[in-house]
Amino acid sequence: MEVLIDFFEEIDPVTGALIATTFTWLLTALGASVVFFFKSMNRALLDALLGFTGGVMVAASFWSLLAPGIEMSEGEGFIRVIPSAIGFILGALFIFGLDKVLPHLHINFKESEKEGVETSWRKSTLLVLAITLHNIPEGLAVGVLFGGVAAEVPGATIAGAVTLAIGIGIQNFPEGIAVSMPMRRLGASRRRSFMYGQLSAIVEPIFGVLGALAVSFFTPILPYALAFAAGAMIFVVVEEVIPETQQDKYTDLATLGFILGFVVMMTLDVGLGG
Repeated sequence: MEVLIDFFEEIDPVTGALIATTFTWLLTALGASVVFFFKSMNRALLDALLGFTGGVMVAASFWSLLAPGIEMSEGEGFIRVIPSAIGFILGALFIFGLDKVLPHLHINFKESEKEGVETSWRKSTLLVLAITLHNIPEGLAVGVLFGGVAAEVPGATIAGAVTLAIGIGIQNFPEGIAVSMPMRRLGASRRRSFMYGQLSAIVEPIFGVLGALAVSFFTPILPYALAFAAGAMIFVVVEEVIPETQQDKYTDLATLGFILGFVVMMTLDVGLGG
């Protein structure tokens, strides 16, 4: 870990954000590559993996984003938490707006339950867009932490940014599976299923760089930006990830997966991100 941190400390933080979010994208691609070895995945395992994803996202929202954002805010008492409260609400509203506009279909839902504006797009495209919604706040979260480092904001560290990228990358692996396997089940070729699976995370480097640039140029927005990413991720977990795991009889496994994901991310952040 020290070697990794030393590497990122030697490069421009915006470039670091690009490299880190490219890593998270590659972990999605690695998960999607499972389709080359298996045609389908046990539904119980898929629900557990999705639960794990949700747990990582919730833990990252607090330990990596909200808590540091509140700590670096000025003032005392209620005043100190205002930037994080505002940013959190705005982040949730941002994804809420995208959810209402962008056509998408959650993984375990029927085609008749698709969301967003009415469209004739194929089910496979809608599945990819659903996971793409997951990845926007993830890339943004990593980017704003690197942007804080670029702006030399107290409390923003390379170790914290790298730790978050590792956690996001770990939970991106099952997300890649969660796209490629349903695609394969719908009749797509292995290659096409893989391409769609990895494509769902292409937004992470884009939003990672945008987040880093925004914070590095406008330093005072960092507490707002961290909470914005947290609000966006929590919205995704509550509105999309958790409901996706509750459509079958494996809800207990999904819940245990959530708990495991939360503990893994919490441990990473406390153990490595200091």
